[in-house]
Amino acid sequence: MLAIRASHAFDGNAFLPGGATVLVDGERIVGVEAGDHAVPEGCEVASYGGTVLPGLIDAHVHLVADASPGSLERSQAMTAEQLDAEIERSLASQAAAGVTTVRDLGDKDYRTLAFRDRRTTGQPRIIAAGPPITTPGGHCHFLGSTAAGPDELRAEVVRHHERGVDVIKVMASGGFLTAGTDMFGAQYSSTDLRVVVEAAHEVGLQVLAHAHSVAGIEAALAAGVDGIEHFSGISEDGNVISDDLLDRVAAAGIVVDPTMGFDQTLIPHMPPPPPQVLETMQRTGMDFPATMVRISEAAARLRAHGVRVVPGVDSGAMPLKAHGNAWIAVVDLVVAGWPVEEALAAATSGAAEVCGVADVTGRLAVGLDADLLVVDGDLAADPAALGRPLAVLVRGHQV
Repeated sequence: MLAIRASHAFDGNAFLPGGATVLVDGERIVGVEAGDHAVPEGCEVASYGGTVLPGLIDAHVHLVADASPGSLERSQAMTAEQLDAEIERSLASQAAAGVTTVRDLGDKDYRTLAFRDRRTTGQPRIIAAGPPITTPGGHCHFLGSTAAGPDELRAEVVRHHERGVDVIKVMASGGFLTAGTDMFGAQYSSTDLRVVVEAAHEVGLQVLAHAHSVAGIEAALAAGVDGIEHFSGISEDGNVISDDLLDRVAAAGIVVDPTMGFDQTLIPHMPPPPPQVLETMQRTGMDFPATMVRISEAAARLRAHGVRVVPGVDSGAMPLKAHGNAWIAVVDLVVAGWPVEEALAAATSGAAEVCGVADVTGRLAVGLDADLLVVDGDLAADPAALGRPLAVLVRGHQV
């Protein structure tokens, strides 16, 4: 048995006065006691002056990409061995930063599913979508799952289900990183997206829609998707998300992942953006700094309108979004005005519930997997301490 004792503690929902002693036996938490709890004889004790909390959950990652420019696009030409090696490196980076569960929303050839099923010691838990469904030539078409029209869309959902995915990802709008896609329109009509939703729900799978544009968001909302990724609100008039749209998303119970977690320290060192990205930024009148401000304002408005938010990063997609940036996404919520407890809960217990793994992780609770993170500092007073990990346990195994 192992005891993790910390001066401060967050249990997935609230801070615990006086810290906590978390007892771990094998892969499970067997006790969550007071900070000064007398542990059983022979129990190893690891004491820390920082904060213990559940491991973080990154709700939007691409394990086949290493965040270097063009890495997601390069995956189309990689061998199975190369893809697997990249996935291993990505998982190691996530674990080192205190991320104990990831939701992969776009891989190549369903390679992440084997990693999900083999549960390697110290490897973060994986929720896998396989390749995202997109239009021919559409955003991320190079990942290998394209469909045009109801019959092909339905067939793709069936194919994904037969391969054993945990969730369906569909591209409702174009994407910054795929040249030639429409960033201002919708790739699928709401009728086509409804086919995806109905086919997925028939087999018990949720549908998450990638949507940067207002048109894509509206199509996804009308189709009844379960979640919307990015939610950028791009239109010909700039970045505009109306109060009415936010209210309708909240009323529908759709979960939004604003994919924050940009490492802004790298912005001065970034090379010029690809032409299609530069064009979109010019048409919307947004540069990187202005985009960061807008994303923060949008996060505050999501909370104010009662929209449920789960923090993901889009890890691996670009240099500003490295694997392990989940802690930055949490701090971004705090900067946007979220109480620290709410931001932490969104990335732990809340994300576990949204991702369908609340019965095994996301809280400091007896019987759950010992997915633990200890950071150097008092998170209640210094949320940035989340980026200073001292210890990480994945299912009881120390990383």
